Amino acid sequence: MKIPKSVSRYCKHCKKHTEHKISIVKGKERGSLKKFSIARARKRGRGQGYGNKGKWGSKPAISQFKMTGAKTSKKTNLKFTCEVCKKSSIQSHGIRTKKVVLE
Repeated sequence: MKIPKSVSRYCKHCKKHTEHKISIVKGKERGSLKKFSIARARKRGRGQGYGNKGKWGSKPAISQFKMTGAKTSKKTNLKFTCEVCKKSSIQSHGIRTKKVVLE
């Protein structure tokens, strides 16, 4: 996917449309010590008790309907830096692409 190196978009700090420089940033892995991490919640026994436990509840007897294998593409992780105030913001929704090229 080809993306321009700069684009005009709204800057919430300048409160107007300005030129923004686009850069690709590497996504960070979630830390294991984060609050409500899955491993920590499991240790705390989220799957025990009465009632509907949602995703912590019992698993189905067969899992043939589940998707197997890894996805073939990553989502884009773009950072927009305002040329006027130099403040940056990260995109709200990534687009799934195999390759991103800045032009």
